[in-house]
Formats: sequence, structure tokens, C-alpha cells
Amino acid sequence: MTTASWLKTMRNVLDSYSYPAVLIDVDYNVVATNKSYDFRFGGLSGHRSAKCYFLSHGYQRPCDLEGETCPMQEARYSGQRASVLHIHNTPQGKEHVGIDTIPITDDSEQTYFIEVMKPIREVSAEPIANKMIGRSRAFNELVELIQRVGRTDTNVLLMGASGAGKELAAQAIHSASSRANMPFVTVECSGLTDSLFESELFGHVRGAFTGATHSRTGLVQSAQGGTLFLDEVGDVPLHLQVKLLRLIETKTFRSVGDTKPTAADFRLVCATHKSLSDMVENGEFREDLYHRISTFPIRLPSLTDRIEDLPLLVESILMRIEDKVPLKLTEEALELLARQPFKGNVRELKNILERAVVLRNEDVIGRDVIQRSLDLLPVTQAKNSNLNSLRQLAEQGISLEILEQRYLKELMSVCADKTQAADIAGCSLRTLYRKLNQ
Repeated sequence: MTTASWLKTMRNVLDSYSYPAVLIDVDYNVVATNKSYDFRFGGLSGHRSAKCYFLSHGYQRPCDLEGETCPMQEARYSGQRASVLHIHNTPQGKEHVGIDTIPITDDSEQTYFIEVMKPIREVSAEPIANKMIGRSRAFNELVELIQRVGRTDTNVLLMGASGAGKELAAQAIHSASSRANMPFVTVECSGLTDSLFESELFGHVRGAFTGATHSRTGLVQSAQGGTLFLDEVGDVPLHLQVKLLRLIETKTFRSVGDTKPTAADFRLVCATHKSLSDMVENGEFREDLYHRISTFPIRLPSLTDRIEDLPLLVESILMRIEDKVPLKLTEEALELLARQPFKGNVRELKNILERAVVLRNEDVIGRDVIQRSLDLLPVTQAKNSNLNSLRQLAEQGISLEILEQRYLKELMSVCADKTQAADIAGCSLRTLYRKLNQ
């Protein structure tokens, strides 16, 4: 079979995929596309071939030289399918895309790669409401975990500081699952009192107790076929945890006042800002329940761990606060925000920006307005922010490596040259260069 006829056959193979798909040679040239790719991206725009990294990212060199994982190189070295998550340029803007790359050979043993691109709709790389937003490496790693576990029915435990977006992550897991068209039900565990626990979760029948004038469907029954999200599961009192354990283990429950058990069908996602492992050690959380709910633990990055996403988050939040006037921050205002510890994460950022919108006189918000927004923090909070900044960084789980990178970035911004920076950091110039390159 000639190369031309083989490529014609491969185009038919590509058209068998419902998602956009391309054929790439070992030199990164896209030599064939399917109809779905042509529809979404406009094909090769009249060119016989084009580099895949240019079409997808606008790069002038391969992805791995731009700090990203190259799926083609992984598939080439392993000889097997490779799967990664990238952010691609599309006619709609930047989009998260799950990429499957499959190595194949033609009749002359020349290697090619089929690359199938599945758009990830549960998150966004552009400003948009009611979705997780980001482009940073830490955010993309989170999205990849969500996509992997979303396809299963595995129990998930979301961990992270308050305001990190655990409920949005739970909704993204639900949207990525086969249960996406079924209910997503949130249980606010911190608000459940002893008297309401069983009634809220399992419902009750008429006459079950004084005041029960009619039957009520519980939240577990409301989540039938969908996802049950237990927010702040660490707040469930110890003596009530056994009832939660029994529900998870047996997948059955009984409404209050009813004698017949009812089968429960739900996917369980839990979230907490507490260290459940420490609570287990202290006898405050059942160990058996902990192991049941933490089959697949995911730790959400704090805002300081993905500070590169700050401009994107600011733009998105401003659009939600004021949708009639296009608001933006100056570079100086963004730099001031980037230096904040953000113990309250995205929720704290939203509060700061809401104050700034109230205080602004113009549509472009400057550094002075942001500073006034920060100055409006309660005195005790501002005092603690200054006195306990290192403690806050530790509580946010920021690694020593990230802390060092942030310190070096600030150091380089105030030093006249690298020699001065090395003297202040107490290391050799060679060590400083090595750390900066990292």
C-alpha cells in the first residue's frame, strides 16, 4: 500500500472517532484530521501539514520544551497509549482538553500517532461563572484527578482549606460521571443537629414523632441515582458517625418511623477542611468510617499554590459582581493582591474585590482602591495576618519548595542584581542560578 493510500485509509479511521482526532508523524506534523476536528478547529486551514504544538498552543517548539508533558513523546518511548491533560487554543478561547495518544505504524514500519482530543466541560480556562477556573499546573493536576475518578463510582474525599472550592470540585466530579444527568444533593454536615440528623438524611413517615403531620423524603432518597455530597463531614458528631457508616456499608436506610429498609443508590463525595487522620488519632472520628470515605483522597491547592491563576480569577469574579460594566485591575493592583496570604482562598479574594467595586470611582481599579479594601479587614484579622503569616502558610500546606520559589521571586524583584540577591539569601551565586532555573 502506498503512503497516499495508507493516509486515505487512516482518514477513514480518524472519522470513526466522535471527538476531534488527528494523525501526527514523528516530526510533530499533523498530516490528517477527522471531520470533527475540521468542524471545531477549521482543519489545517489550507496547509498540507502543520506542527501539532503550533495548532494547539501557538508554540514555536514542542510542548515538553515549554514546560508541559508531550503525549506524543510519552507514547513514542513507551510504545503504548499515553493520556494527558492540556489547555488548547480553540475558536471559543482556551479550553481544557483530555488527550489520548496512540502509536501506530504503516506498512513500511514508519511510526505515526493518533491523537484524540476530548474537551473537558466541567472546568474552564476562561472567565465563566459557576465552574472551577484555572490554567496553572497545580489546577491542571487537580482537573486530571477529577477526570480520572469521575469516570468511576469510587468514594472521593476532598480536602483543603476553607474557600478552596471543594463544592465546585464535587460538582465537577459529578458532571464527569455517568450519573451527571441525575441529582447532585449537598448535605451540610455542620448544620445537622442530633435531632435532625436522621430525619434530614433518611426522611420520616407521617406520625413518626410529634409534629410529623406528613411524610418527608430525606436527602439520601433525593440523591437516588446521583451523587450525595457530604460537606464538612468532619463535623458529624462521633456518636452519629456509626449511622453514616451503616448507610455507606449497606447502601440501605430506614426512614424515621418506618420498619422497612430502602435501597440507596448514590455516588459518595465528602469534603472537609479538617485533618481527619489527626481526628482518628485523637478518637474524634471513626477509623472505619474514615477508610470508607477516603478511598480516593484529593487535596485541593490553595490560592497561593496556584497564584498564576489570580488574574483569571479576578476577571471572572469581577464579571460576576458587575455584569453591566467591564471592570479590570491595574498591574499594580494585581501585584498587591498577589502578595496577600489568602488564608480564605478564593472566597477571601471575592470579598476583597466586592469591597473594591464599592470603593471604586472608575472602571479601572487601581492599587490604592485594593489597599483600601485590604485596610477594611477587621483589626483582629489584619493583626493575625501580620503576626501569624508563617503559621498560615503552614496551615495551608504550602511546601518548602513552593515557599522558597515565592521568596526568591520577591527577592529578585527588590534586588538590583543576582549577586546582591545571593548575598541576602546566604548562598553562592551558582546556587542561586540553579534555584532560579528550577
